[in-house]
Amino acid sequence: MAYITVASSTLTSVPLDFKGNLARIRESIRIAKDKGAALRTGPELEIPGYGCLDHHLECDTFFHSWEVVAEILKDPICEGMLVDVGMGVRHRNVRYNCRILLTYKKIFFIRPKMSLANDGLYREARHFSAWVKPRTTEPYYLEKIIREITGSKTVPIGDAILSTEDTSVGCETCEELFTPLNPSTYMGLNGAEVIINSSASHAELRKLNTRLSLIQNCTRKLGGIYIYANASGVDGEARMMYDGSSMILCNGEVLSQSAQFSLKQVDVITATIDIERVRSYRSSFSRNVQAAAQPEYPRIDCDLCLSRPADEVSTSRSLQHSRPISLKILDPMEEIYMAEAVFLWQYLTRANAAGFFLALSGGLDSATVALFVFGMARLVLESVNAGDEIVLADLRRITGEKNFKPTTPQEIVQRIFHTSFMGTQHSGDETRSRAKRLSQEIGGYHSDINIDETVTAHENIIHNALNFKPKFQVEGGSAAENLARQNIQARNRMVVAYELAQLSTTARKLPRAGASLLVLSSNNVDEALRGYLTKYDCSSGDIAPLGSISKSDAKSFLAWAREKWNLPIITEFIDARPSAELLPLSAGVQDDESEAEMGMSYDELSTFGILRKVEKLGPWSCYLRLLVDWQDRPGYGPQQVATKVQRFFRFYAINRHKSTVLTPSVHMSAYNPDDNRHDLRPFLYVVGWPWQFNKINEHAAAMENKLMQKVD
Repeated sequence: MAYITVASSTLTSVPLDFKGNLARIRESIRIAKDKGAALRTGPELEIPGYGCLDHHLECDTFFHSWEVVAEILKDPICEGMLVDVGMGVRHRNVRYNCRILLTYKKIFFIRPKMSLANDGLYREARHFSAWVKPRTTEPYYLEKIIREITGSKTVPIGDAILSTEDTSVGCETCEELFTPLNPSTYMGLNGAEVIINSSASHAELRKLNTRLSLIQNCTRKLGGIYIYANASGVDGEARMMYDGSSMILCNGEVLSQSAQFSLKQVDVITATIDIERVRSYRSSFSRNVQAAAQPEYPRIDCDLCLSRPADEVSTSRSLQHSRPISLKILDPMEEIYMAEAVFLWQYLTRANAAGFFLALSGGLDSATVALFVFGMARLVLESVNAGDEIVLADLRRITGEKNFKPTTPQEIVQRIFHTSFMGTQHSGDETRSRAKRLSQEIGGYHSDINIDETVTAHENIIHNALNFKPKFQVEGGSAAENLARQNIQARNRMVVAYELAQLSTTARKLPRAGASLLVLSSNNVDEALRGYLTKYDCSSGDIAPLGSISKSDAKSFLAWAREKWNLPIITEFIDARPSAELLPLSAGVQDDESEAEMGMSYDELSTFGILRKVEKLGPWSCYLRLLVDWQDRPGYGPQQVATKVQRFFRFYAINRHKSTVLTPSVHMSAYNPDDNRHDLRPFLYVVGWPWQFNKINEHAAAMENKLMQKVD
């Protein structure tokens, strides 16, 4: 028997932070070696950072990446280890997303990615080409800085298996695992016993189990050791969240798994496995016929021995034979909590702002965002109490208090979170009170202000310009007048929010006086999809923590936080009737989520969002699908379904332009409309969809006639 200890590194990969990325890679190698690992892998493109986007097209990015590789090669910590790192490589003037397998002062092999992620949030084909020569290698001519260290002029680049003295190692990178003909299958059939997969997979609610199960099933069918390393933290665009959950598996069993979300910049897991387990597992089923029929893979010789004899392992206190564990999958509400906490903290620390500002209206959405900040403070406190010196140092840098060490999350919130209720003559005492009490409960600094003077000043400017004074509809005005009078209130709140955010630290004489706060917006994904928001009001800000989370999930999160964090005040927000409070009291009770106001429910908006973007259905196909899906709903006959479909697509077309100014949000919903970077649909439509809607109307009318004939 021979035991091999392998390590998977979850790292915060920051675009173009070559110094920081090098430090994190080195630390992961050190931790892996201390744990007895002979093989270490890390996330995709970990040297330059996955989210460099068009910086991957620049020569500087390649040059600095090789400089980082040179530093790793020179580090004696790599001696006796097989180290796998990721970066872009230019070979014959073609750019490839590559893994570089190396040890101290030697590169064994460069392995380019063969299937690129090029849909949804990913645009890899814009920056790289796929390696399209299966089972083929070519000589790669090394840069001078590398030749001087290794003494080699060339190394192989291409699709091959690395053969060590005791086993064999194959590579696949992220997207390749998810393809029908994934490379690890063929490598495994050709005898590769260890597969390393470096990834940059983003988080989405309720999706982790799909990814992890796929990895688990891959080795269950094939046999072998599979080392999956995923990135963690916020992408450079501040729209993707890499959620970690790196794993080590053997023969379909999970032996080790890292946390799904964490503030740790370096998280290394290891497992110690008897290689004979792979060999005996593979000999026990009919794979051998297929294996014998496989064409030969090129083999790259590696003079390392990765395993240890069984007697050495048994006498070592630091090494233990790894045993199977159960997959750890967070509850969706825990996912929201952890994802938002990591997102807010990493954004804050990278931007080096002094904290956050939020217009706290007393409604459900802004309350949810406030709890996200409170949740962040809870996670920061937990990390500090666990001894994370990096988090503590960042907290002291953000607050400007060199000796600050919190004992409660409220102490953190107090220093970095400014909330404000921006009332008008139309605001109610209940919402004002709720906002103030919630901010006090979580430790925020709260301002209760009135903006009527600024609204009146703007209305006077318009009156002087047009010699016209608009009225609310309830006072006899038109719909256009009514909308204008509401929007001027909403947009003034954004202006006031930014001024408060810029002056808060100075006016309060905080240690970082003069530093600005980041403005948080509070619109949700369904409102963005429907366009149910005002451009440049409080839906605008620096970041939108709620911007990719549905209204239904926001309500569920509030209920979860109320119980988990003992916040009974949240019941008031859940039960409150939603209203922007922009109309006079004489207009009657306002319900911003009513059918009459929205045109559809939030749950229906989520359904349309999934059908439109995830399932890629247009109006006609949506109508046909919902005829079936909604047939058991009372009052949802063909005509009602047709009306709902047409209403959604009309609103979507009319308001699509608002997507161009959506505040960046962490991507947690697959149907997030986002802007034209990730949702490549037009912004200017024929909003009546005449061909499509006419077809729907004809079909609905015919269906109604048939139903009436059946009744008769």
